[in-house]
Amino acid sequence: MPESNRGVALGALAFLLWGVAALYWPLLSAAEPSEILAHRMVWSLLAMCVFLLLTRTGWSWLPAVVRSPRRLLPVAAAAVLISLNWWGFIFSVSIEQTLQASLAYFINPLMSVCLGVVFFSERLRIIQWAAVGLGVLAVIVMAVGYGVTPWLSLLMASSFAAYGAVKKYVDLDGMQSLTVETLVMFLPALGFVVYLEATGTSSALSVSPAHTALLVGSGFVTAVPLLLFGMATRKVPLSIIGMLQYITPTLIFLAGWLVQGEEMPLARWLGFSLVWLALCVFAFDQVRGLRSRRAARIRHDGPAGPVGTAEASGTARGRGPGTRTPPRKPLSEDPARPDPAN
Repeated sequence: MPESNRGVALGALAFLLWGVAALYWPLLSAAEPSEILAHRMVWSLLAMCVFLLLTRTGWSWLPAVVRSPRRLLPVAAAAVLISLNWWGFIFSVSIEQTLQASLAYFINPLMSVCLGVVFFSERLRIIQWAAVGLGVLAVIVMAVGYGVTPWLSLLMASSFAAYGAVKKYVDLDGMQSLTVETLVMFLPALGFVVYLEATGTSSALSVSPAHTALLVGSGFVTAVPLLLFGMATRKVPLSIIGMLQYITPTLIFLAGWLVQGEEMPLARWLGFSLVWLALCVFAFDQVRGLRSRRAARIRHDGPAGPVGTAEASGTARGRGPGTRTPPRKPLSEDPARPDPAN
């Protein structure tokens, strides 16, 4: 199988597992969402340790990160944001509001665009503003449909978008970053688990062996898709990953509607339709922009590729051989930047 096809398969499997995870957390209904979150943090660290051993990545990179506040603080902030996102997802499916989780990850790319404008001074094209406007209208319609503002959706979408923005300052790969994130949250999470056991309010050892196994498995439910996602991003362009990412909220939507039987009155159908329309507009703009940049590159370099070597190009620009660095993509042109983590 070609590398690109293998990358698409790995990416699709990662997003498929994240979507199916919406059916995993209700199996832990005997535990409170805060207890599930704590166990997810604790056992995620174990899972990451296993994967580091299996991939022979080692730990030699960790001391340099821990000794550098400039490198550690963004990862710590990311850990707090992803923990908030995890809690929102677990809470929403535990109270049978899975459709709110689906809505959150449908509007997440639009939320990322807004953060890019506010915090990174990015400029949006008219069609991108149209997509954002449709997304805002969808949230308003959904608020009417729910009877209240879908605050869980907004919490998950905003925390996940902020997580992606903070990760722009993290100079670690996906596996290393999640390892440090789980390390940051490990002691508070372990302390909470110990507290629950000491006060007799824990469900970890008092329900059933299957319940205990599911709590332990929560770490691997978190880590396995992320590992597949990291492998996929090395094999295919982020534009393809950006399209694949909608597998997850689609499966979450189907789980909430068809499996958990959540009601879908007309207002909700209208709200989701507006979201899907916004995403179609957004995806169209992404594809059109990608084609325009590719055409401009061909006009500049010629159909046979750039003339000369990268070293020559770097030298010609006065930066020395081999120093050409691609510019950082803005959030509005990088919908797959946030590492999905559910």
